[in-house]
Amino acid sequence: DDGHRMDGLAHALFSFVVSLPRVTGSFGLVRARRGSIGFEKSGMHSAVDATTLKKVELFAGLTSGQLEVLAAASEDREAAAGTVLFEEGDPGDELFVLLSGKVRISKFVPGVGEEALAILEAGATFGEMALINDHPRSAHAICNSSVKLGVIRREPFEQLLFLHKDLAYELLWRFVRILSDRL
Repeated sequence: DDGHRMDGLAHALFSFVVSLPRVTGSFGLVRARRGSIGFEKSGMHSAVDATTLKKVELFAGLTSGQLEVLAAASEDREAAAGTVLFEEGDPGDELFVLLSGKVRISKFVPGVGEEALAILEAGATFGEMALINDHPRSAHAICNSSVKLGVIRREPFEQLLFLHKDLAYELLWRFVRILSDRL
């Protein structure tokens, strides 16, 4: 039943956060490599900042400091309509924040073809599970239009969780709530 699935999911996420390996170096090194909060890329200001992340359901309610840490750990990416961001079975190590455009999440059913599970719009997140487990992707993500994305990769995400336990706790419960809504 749903209660047992929630308990199992909460336990798995909590175990992940508690068992994070000791990270050498500091999050500041990640920041230095990627730039400062509100970093510049190719002469353009990053689309991923604390104000943008605050509008995303997964991050709504986090403190401005927590949002700035997440923004510093993210990168911008753009993709044209028809671009396959990932396919079912691919290894995953990125969470995506859809900043603009539309992304189709689908599965291919043998003998039937593609079955769209959801059409995501700006403010949606997808690929979250790739940050907390090593399982392959469970569906395809295909751009329905040109998109702008914020991307958080597993390595910087694990570093920020290790260094910011309060943020790790908040994100743990946000993952549980959002994933339980999807069940």
